[in-house]
Amino acid sequence: MTMQPTGHATLASWLDAFSRAIASNNIDDIVALFGDTCFWRDLVAFTWDIRTLEGRDAIRAMLDATLASTRPSGWAVAQPAQPDATDGFIAFETALGRCDGYVRLDAQGRCLTLLTALRELKGFEEPTRQRRLTGHEATTAASPDEAAQPDVLIVGGGHCGLALAARLKLLGVPARIVDRHARSGDNWRLRYASLRLHDPVWTNPLPYLNYPDHWPVFPTGQQVGDWLETYARVMELDIWHNAECAGAQYDAASGQWQVRVVHDGEPTLLRPTHLVFATGLNGEPFIPSIPGAGTFAGAQCHSSAHRGGEGFRGRKVVVFGSNTSAHDICEDLFRYGADVTMIQRSSTHVIRQSHVLDLLSSLYSEEALARGLDIEHADLQRAALPKRMMPAVFRPMMEQIAQEDSAFYQRLEAAGFRLDFGEDGSGLVGKALRKGGGFYIDTGASELIANGSIKLKSGVEATRIGRSSVELSDGSRLDADYIVYATGYRPMHEHIAKLVSPEVAASIGRVFGYGSGLDGDPGPWEGELRNMWKPTRQAGLWFHGGNFHMARFYSRVLALQLKARLEGLPVKVYRP
Repeated sequence: MTMQPTGHATLASWLDAFSRAIASNNIDDIVALFGDTCFWRDLVAFTWDIRTLEGRDAIRAMLDATLASTRPSGWAVAQPAQPDATDGFIAFETALGRCDGYVRLDAQGRCLTLLTALRELKGFEEPTRQRRLTGHEATTAASPDEAAQPDVLIVGGGHCGLALAARLKLLGVPARIVDRHARSGDNWRLRYASLRLHDPVWTNPLPYLNYPDHWPVFPTGQQVGDWLETYARVMELDIWHNAECAGAQYDAASGQWQVRVVHDGEPTLLRPTHLVFATGLNGEPFIPSIPGAGTFAGAQCHSSAHRGGEGFRGRKVVVFGSNTSAHDICEDLFRYGADVTMIQRSSTHVIRQSHVLDLLSSLYSEEALARGLDIEHADLQRAALPKRMMPAVFRPMMEQIAQEDSAFYQRLEAAGFRLDFGEDGSGLVGKALRKGGGFYIDTGASELIANGSIKLKSGVEATRIGRSSVELSDGSRLDADYIVYATGYRPMHEHIAKLVSPEVAASIGRVFGYGSGLDGDPGPWEGELRNMWKPTRQAGLWFHGGNFHMARFYSRVLALQLKARLEGLPVKVYRP
C-alpha cells in the first residue's frame, strides 16, 4: 500500500514513514513521500557525487541505482525540534559512512527539499573532540618529509588549499600544497592595504579553528593573511612555498600524475594519485588587448597586482571594471588623494553591506550562535536550498531591498552608474554562483561615486591608449598616469589546457556555473556547480574553490571522496 502523507505531517512523522519505506526497500513508498515539486540534494552520501535530483522520476531513478549498495539506516531527527516542526536536521548511516541531512516539508506534508550529506567514513573517523589522541602518539609523529611523494597534491595555498589540506591531514592522507607565495596568507597581505572581507566574520572560519572573539565583523586583509599563516602552522600542513606547477600529465597505467613543480627555482617531479586545483575559480588574469597599450608611459597592471594607492596623490588613475575589486581599488586610490575614474562597461549589482548581514544573520551571527545553531549546522541548512529555488527565495528579498534603498539607487543612477539585480532577480547570490555579471557589496565606494568623488564613465569601451591618456568609444579622452585593469580572469579550463592538455580541458569542460542559461552561465541545466568538489571526466583531477564558506564546507565533501578512493572503498559514482 502506497503511503500518503497528510497536510498534518511533521518532520518526525514524515521521517518515520520515510525510514520504514527505506527499510522495506519499497521505492514506490519512498517516492510517494515527496511532493509534486520536490528536490533531493545529495553530497556523496548516496551518489558519490554532488547532485540535485529534481522531481519524483529523477529521485526514483537515483534510488533504483543506489539504494541496494548504500543500505541507509538509523534515520533520526538530529536535534530537538518543536513537536509540530515541518523542517529540521536529520542523521542516518550508510554502509560506508555516517551522514547528516536536512528536511523541509511542503504544505501538504510531503517533502519539498531533502539534503543528504556524508559526514564521515566508518573506520576512518577524524581524531577530534571525543576521539582526540592522548598526545603520546604525537610525540613520535614525523615532520613532513620533503622527499616523500604525496597521495594528493594541492595547487594553491590560499584559504581553499589550506582547508582541504587540513581535512586530509586529519584523515591521515599525505597531502602537499604547492604555493607560489613566500608565506601562507601573502595572497591577502600583498594586496591593497584597505582590503577587507566583505561578508561577516561568522561565515568565514576555516575547519577546526575559529577566529578570535574580539575580531571585527569585517576583518582586514592583513588580519586574514596573518590568520592563514597561523592556521597553516598550527595545523602542521605540508606546504612548499615559492613553488609553481609547471605542467602535469596523467599516467593511466600507474593511476598517478606526473607533475612538474619548480620549487625555490629547482625543478622536481611529483607523482600524486590525485591532483587538486585550489587556485580560485578562475585561470590567469585577463587584460584586454587595447591598441596603443604598449606605448603608455605610465604604470599599468591587473587588479591582482595592485599594491595600494599610497604614492598616487594628485595622479590621474583610470580603473577598468565595476565589480568588487574595481570599487575597492577606486576607493583606496581616492583615500590616498588620487584623481580616479572608473570605466563601467556593463551593469553591476550593488547591495549595501548591512543587507548582507541581514540576509546571513539567521544562520551566521552571534544571535544564531546563542540559539545553539553552530556553524556546521548552519552550513547544512544553507546547503539544503537547491539552485532551482534560488530565484523564488531571493527575488522577494531583492525587491524589498530595492524599495528600501530606492533613494540610494537613484543617486547612483543619477551619477550615471548602471545597476541591475541579475537576470533572474536573485541579485548577489545568483550572480556569485553563476559568475554571470558583476556585483559589489558596498563598503563605501558607492557614496563616492554618487557624490562625484570617484569619477565615472559608463557604457563605454576603450578604443585606444596613448602615452598619457585613454581614448573611449564615446569620443572622450581621459588623462592617465596609471591604469588598473579590474577586468577579471580567464576561464579555468584555459588554465587546464595550458598546464595539462587541451584534450583534458575539452573533456572536463567549464568549471563553475550551474547551467542556468543566463549571462556568463550557458546551459544545459546542471543544478550543481560544474566540476566543483566532485569527480571530473579526468581521473584524479579535482577542483576546489570559492569563498571561505565554500572552502570550509566543501573541503569535507572533497576530502572524504579522496580518502575513500585512496582506501579502495567501493565508490560508484551515480551518473543518470
